[in-house]
Amino acid sequence: MSLIEVRDLRRTFRVRRRDDVVAVHDVSFDIEPGEMVGYIGPNGAGKSTTIKMLTGILVPTSGHLRVAGVDPSKRRTALASRIGVVFGQRTTLWWDLPLRDSFELLQKIYRIPPARYRQNLDRFLELLDLGDLLDTPVRQLSLGQRMRGDITAALLHDPEILYLDEPTIGLDVVSKGRLREFLRALNAERATTLLLTTHDLQDIEALCDRVMVIDHGSLVFDGALTQLQARGGSSRTLVVDLVDERPAIEVPGAVTVRVDGPRQWLTFPADASAAPIVSAVAAGYDVADLSIQEPDIEDVIRELYAGR
Repeated sequence: MSLIEVRDLRRTFRVRRRDDVVAVHDVSFDIEPGEMVGYIGPNGAGKSTTIKMLTGILVPTSGHLRVAGVDPSKRRTALASRIGVVFGQRTTLWWDLPLRDSFELLQKIYRIPPARYRQNLDRFLELLDLGDLLDTPVRQLSLGQRMRGDITAALLHDPEILYLDEPTIGLDVVSKGRLREFLRALNAERATTLLLTTHDLQDIEALCDRVMVIDHGSLVFDGALTQLQARGGSSRTLVVDLVDERPAIEVPGAVTVRVDGPRQWLTFPADASAAPIVSAVAAGYDVADLSIQEPDIEDVIRELYAGR
């Protein structure tokens, strides 16, 4: 049994008195334990609505939904101890209390054994660099500090699943990098399942091997990131530094698109292997150095939407 099972999930909202707006339309997918999955799409595509149904906040209009073997909307209290949720634009911390008090309140709410609570808290404080902020009221924390506090709060009770809805919104580059490193370590050490919605596609590239793309409430792609890049018609680039200046490199499977002195740029399909191209270049030319540039995922998504 998959950890998350979704079949023909649909959610409509009644606006004014007669009109129904379909926010999620016949979405189906499975997520296995330990997966890190990116769930992406434009504003209003249905990402947050899906997350709210998976947590039991919203009741589906129709369809089949199971999370950890239970119906979230019918067993919301029971499910709460098995999931963690972070909404980037909302906090679960108590605004006027020191960060320490919020964590201690959650320890009581989730009935976390004291030894396990201490162990988890110490670990997260170290990884997320929060130790010096425990006595700071939440309202005085920066956005990045508060986000790290929210993620700590969501993980204190050892959830099997972590839902992150725009967790890096408004964070600086350093804070984003620290958060990504933490999430990778969490998945490696505890096999925590992660479902991530974000507009920052660098989060997806850094964390997720699998990507689901939703557009106008419908799932338009579900597969590996490499498959998404191929489907978007994107290409990879082999950057070759030759020992001396030479005419454009000619090898099977690639096209030289730029020459600048001894450096040349060769493009090839994103779903093709780079190995035979690299071998051909190395066999036919005096190479000083080379590197591979992956396609920009933002361009891939743009092409996917355009095709749709």
